[in-house]
Amino acid sequence: MGGASIWHWIVVGLIVVLLFGRGKISDLMGDVAKGIKAFKKGMSEDDTAKPVQPSEPVRTIDHQAGTQTNAATTDHKVG
Repeated sequence: MGGASIWHWIVVGLIVVLLFGRGKISDLMGDVAKGIKAFKKGMSEDDTAKPVQPSEPVRTIDHQAGTQTNAATTDHKVG
């Protein structure tokens, strides 16, 4: 007892078939398969796409660290 016996699974299967019917279950599985195929197709199209080149060169800003102090990092004694 306490485990899932064969009768448990038979009853669950009958309830599922009665609620959804054979046609609805097969239609649902077909829709899931179409969704998976569309996802795979979309992923393969992303792999073949050309990388986007920037229209102008990337500019960098040279900045020396430690020239400014942040108010949140300074120690204040309250009291």
